[in-house]
Amino acid sequence: MHDIRAIRDNPAAFDAGLSRRGLSAMSSEVLALDEARRALILKAETAQAEANKAAKEVGAAKARGDEDEFQRLRAQVAENKAQIASLNDGAKAKDAELQALLLGIPNIPYDDVPDGKDEADNVEIHRYGNPRNFAFQPLEHYDIPAVQDGMDFETAAKLSGSRFVLLSGSVARLHRALAQFMLDTHVEEHGLTETITPVLVREEMMVGTGQLPKFGEDSYQTTNGWWLIPTAEVTLTNIVNGLTIEESYLPRRYAAHTLCFRSEAGSAGRDTSGMLRQHQFEKVEMVTVCTPETSDAEHTRMTTQAQNILEKLELPYRTVILCSGDMGAGARRTHDIEVWLPGQNTYREISSISTCGAYQARRMNARYKPSAGGKPEFVHTLNGSGLAVGRTLIAVLENGQEEDGSVTLPAVLHPYLRGKTRIDASGSLV
Repeated sequence: MHDIRAIRDNPAAFDAGLSRRGLSAMSSEVLALDEARRALILKAETAQAEANKAAKEVGAAKARGDEDEFQRLRAQVAENKAQIASLNDGAKAKDAELQALLLGIPNIPYDDVPDGKDEADNVEIHRYGNPRNFAFQPLEHYDIPAVQDGMDFETAAKLSGSRFVLLSGSVARLHRALAQFMLDTHVEEHGLTETITPVLVREEMMVGTGQLPKFGEDSYQTTNGWWLIPTAEVTLTNIVNGLTIEESYLPRRYAAHTLCFRSEAGSAGRDTSGMLRQHQFEKVEMVTVCTPETSDAEHTRMTTQAQNILEKLELPYRTVILCSGDMGAGARRTHDIEVWLPGQNTYREISSISTCGAYQARRMNARYKPSAGGKPEFVHTLNGSGLAVGRTLIAVLENGQEEDGSVTLPAVLHPYLRGKTRIDASGSLV
């Protein structure tokens, strides 16, 4: 959420930031609501001062036996109370309207974010590895013989509908090994705190990280009001919801492996093939809570951590910085990491690492006390995939496929598979 004081101080900069996202100017609408709210508050305070003065005069009139003045002043006090209540109600209504408006406005991009409208304007900033030269036409993950018995879309559709998958045997074990490898790396090498979180959250937690109120159609809500998390960003970031913590407690760096649920409203096309875009999937999420001064360094750190997972898996990838028109609503800067999928002959997103500044912290009212003293300040929050487990599974299978239908697995996973190095064409780990 935006700082209303910053909008008051520099409405032109606020509108310029929205323009970079392809949105119309909104400062006039925001400030008109703000001014109406403040005017009602001022009137209420003036009426309260008058009421306080009249209340004192009531006693004086009573003491000197001036009945007419006593009755007049009593009537004035009663009238002032009614007026104050009405003005306060009006101010609360305007404040609620202003908060609802601010909650729906996306974050302002940092200056170093490239301008652009969509993914065509994203800028590559790093590349690792070279796509393998296959002596045969590589297949998409679900067509590889080693995979076909362990990746069942038909049974999943019978159980739950489209965009679900039933994994079994070697493929299920490989999926589990990938998640364990990611967590171990983040905890033991990257210094993150492993965390197990709920996957059901209260509505205010979804508001806190920006999924609500604007993007509710992208998630699932239960009949009793809980929401299924679209990512552990929601739970990990909201650990500091409503708190004022000591600066010495920061930075907090978390990792969690959870189920994630997304409705994928409106998505269509090639991205939905196989396991690429599912309603239910697993992800290892990274979240950092830090001071404003360290948030840029933390963004670089988190990007490097996600890249390290892919490098250990020997998977070619590229990293891009998203342009202003392609970023998520809560982000001020986003790095997307795209892994090479030979079956599609293209790079596909496997991680998105975003720094949100104080945008989420204002929504959550999450602050820290500076060690040097002074007023509490809003923390900065960052989040990123480290990685999406299903998409990593796809990348391992497609990049490791062999002409005989088997799959050669990355060496870093062998210890997690009891020394097994391949899935043969029949689907067995060998």
